Amino acid sequence: MSETTERNFRKTRRGVVASNKMDKTVVVRLERSFQHPLYGKTVRKSNSVKAHDEIGCDIGDKVEIMETKPISKEKRWRVTKIVEKVK
Repeated sequence: MSETTERNFRKTRRGVVASNKMDKTVVVRLERSFQHPLYGKTVRKSNSVKAHDEIGCDIGDKVEIMETKPISKEKRWRVTKIVEKVK
């Protein structure tokens, strides 16, 4: 039996590194904007996630993160690449 099983689709997001004070962990702020359902004004909301970082990101870097199996109590994401380095 040489049956191969494919992995399920993994979520990817782009965000900005908010903190890198932990070892191999960064806090990434994910922002989204949408129109208010009643008033129509554009609203910006953000939430923060902790991601595993083997690359070595700095605060302010734009990074791409991918969903992964739980690494620790709060880490469920990992940094796949740095999209833009901070200057």
